Amino acid sequence: MPLRNQINTKEIECILNEILNTKSPPVSRCRLLSSGFSPGHTLNIVEDISGHKECLGCGNCIDICPFLFREPSRREKTEQRTSMALESIVGEDCDQCDACILVCPQVDTTIKHYVINHRMVEVMACLEQRIGDEDELDLDLFLEEALSQT
Repeated sequence: MPLRNQINTKEIECILNEILNTKSPPVSRCRLLSSGFSPGHTLNIVEDISGHKECLGCGNCIDICPFLFREPSRREKTEQRTSMALESIVGEDCDQCDACILVCPQVDTTIKHYVINHRMVEVMACLEQRIGDEDELDLDLFLEEALSQT
């Protein structure tokens, strides 16, 4: 669980954007950027880019991943439910939806807020452009169902 005094995203914005732009699940790297259980568990980007913080193995990131929902056979590659397992079984096929970051209990809320306030706007804009596209029938059906429930 992150510490009470969490990292200031302005201090790590450059490296955070680099992580979020990488075509791979970002949760394990965002976990390292977080405050962690103690200062010894966090990534020190001032001195060097190295660090170590064990994943809890809660499996939240595995459970929320839309790619693994579409291709559940990939889950059979390993029984591990860690962020590193997610990274290895999804790899470059990542949708870059950042849902894994939002459900990880070890990622600072400041990083989660950054993702919501700076990245989700871009994701929603991309989705809006795809609405009505003949190749995106599933998206239209999803929107119809969501609107009918309100």
